[in-house]
Amino acid sequence: MRDGFITVAVAAPEVTVADTQKNTAHILRLIENAVKADVRILVLPELVTTGLSCGDLFFQEQLQRSALVALERIIEATQSHDLLVILGSPLVVCGALYNCAAVIQSGKLLGIVPKEHLLSPCGIDQRRWFVQPQAQQSTTVTIAGQETCFGTNLLFSCTSYPSLVLGCEVGTDLYHVTAPSSRLTVGGASVIANPAVINELVGTVEYQELLAIHQSAKFSCAYLYSGGGAGESTTDFVYAPHAMITENGRFLAKAQDSVGELTIADIDLERLALERRRRQIAPCNRAHTLIPFSLEVRQTTLRRVFNPHPFIPEGADRAKRLQRILEIQSTALAKRLEHTGLNTVLLGLSGGLDSTLALLVCLRAFERLSLDRSGIRAISMPAMGTSDRTRKNAEALGALTKVHFETIDITEAVMLHFRDIGHDPSVADATYENSQARERTQILMDLANKHHGLVIGTGDMSELALGWATYNGDQMSMYAVNTSVAKTLVRELVSYEASIAQDPALSALLQDIVATPVSPELLPSVDKEIVQRTEDVLGPYEVHDFFLYYILRWNFAPQKILRLAQATFKKQYSEAQLREWLETFYRRFFSQQFKRSAMPDGPKIGSVSLSPRSSLQMSSDSSAHIWLEALEKTPSS
Repeated sequence: MRDGFITVAVAAPEVTVADTQKNTAHILRLIENAVKADVRILVLPELVTTGLSCGDLFFQEQLQRSALVALERIIEATQSHDLLVILGSPLVVCGALYNCAAVIQSGKLLGIVPKEHLLSPCGIDQRRWFVQPQAQQSTTVTIAGQETCFGTNLLFSCTSYPSLVLGCEVGTDLYHVTAPSSRLTVGGASVIANPAVINELVGTVEYQELLAIHQSAKFSCAYLYSGGGAGESTTDFVYAPHAMITENGRFLAKAQDSVGELTIADIDLERLALERRRRQIAPCNRAHTLIPFSLEVRQTTLRRVFNPHPFIPEGADRAKRLQRILEIQSTALAKRLEHTGLNTVLLGLSGGLDSTLALLVCLRAFERLSLDRSGIRAISMPAMGTSDRTRKNAEALGALTKVHFETIDITEAVMLHFRDIGHDPSVADATYENSQARERTQILMDLANKHHGLVIGTGDMSELALGWATYNGDQMSMYAVNTSVAKTLVRELVSYEASIAQDPALSALLQDIVATPVSPELLPSVDKEIVQRTEDVLGPYEVHDFFLYYILRWNFAPQKILRLAQATFKKQYSEAQLREWLETFYRRFFSQQFKRSAMPDGPKIGSVSLSPRSSLQMSSDSSAHIWLEALEKTPSS
């Protein structure tokens, strides 16, 4: 469970209706397999010891006794390990028969949670056989020779890892408007286990998935749903296994019609705990009974796969989401133009990725407002480091998009500035580089005054995070459309625009811009070729964007960030490289906050933003010491 990861599983053995001995054998085999797979929590279906479709056989004392014997055998079989097992069984408690979830560990019956809502919307009324418990009450009972807690308000709290708090609901409890999981998660549960068997109708599988996803998203929890059904009677209904593991609104694993197999996933308890704190889902355990248990804290072998590019949309709706991002950017700019009454924008067009995306956003905004494209003034400002490739691409982009394009060579102006401040132009230091960036910004600002326009910032979020911008140079503008767009996403958005461009020449040009190495082009070029490559200095943007996402969106500690990066990029980069780049990120992120504290307006497009107004409230004088120290102390793998 180090770094918050814990391996969990759900499974559905084939049941033989009313044959508790055969069912127990299947259950014990699954428990054994779970232990071998280093699973820490296993959820098995509702009434798995007997089968759900026993009907009036539930009234038979023989079946009730056999179910109790089955439970005793299962409890005994768990003595040699600390696997937490949750399974369903009918149990007689205080003279009444209940449909229960039993929570078992290390030979102990930790607690029993009865099903609260017995009337199913799918057509089965279990009130014929089982008693509906009084909500939010618990009592101490003796079951299987052990004194244990019985009630609907039980929370099972891990003493060795406090972020693990488990709550249980049973089957169609999930369907109810007052689902127990809602109450339990607000009370502190970070994991919900649901042993279920629900008869299958057209659409029920999709509905169950929707509900499980909804609960885990709404309450920032993990939801372990073990839907059984294989072997159940088909007299009136058909049952089919359905396994789901969700976390914070996403599927980690799911399987349908899987019989006797473990569906396994790694849930991230630390991620859930941090998200619950951020959303202020505060535990209120006064209404719940806490039952302590312990798990050995050890390293989890990660099965989980992490998206190496978390800012880039995935899946079937990828194109739709990219389109929506561009719409958010262009809508924001259109509103600013409407508010100011301006119909002219100015931007520095370098022929690189960021300025290209900014131009494409301007085109969409002008189309939205039915403005003439001539109001978009794209200024190429070459200097000592400008390459032929980017210069020609800027010219071609201006021509193909039919905007107002002009070139202002700033070399002479920068050289004059060097003379004014007494700087030797052969010394290519920060003064040499920043003088060019500030000269370009001055030109754009003055042209904006001249043409009654708005200067559009082109810098992206990744550059802001690393402080890779000249203060009061490219850091400043009148409206920054890319301010919440990570570099990896900038590349993806321009590629998307290339894919939908109707002009083949424009599409080819955009693809070439995407393939151009990222560079500020502020150091002297050699034979008009790019010599200054940003990623050679800072490290790959795909890695820095990965750091940015997990540091700001999830607030993970350095050692966990490094572990995730190693698991994700182990085929591309060494551990030493990743460690070096993570240290670079922390150093620059903290030292360069002053640039972000003074950043211009720009639209937020996702969950991560660096704006001091909408998102990141951070002192410009915060120290990175404890983060760097933690990284330094993280042992090599």
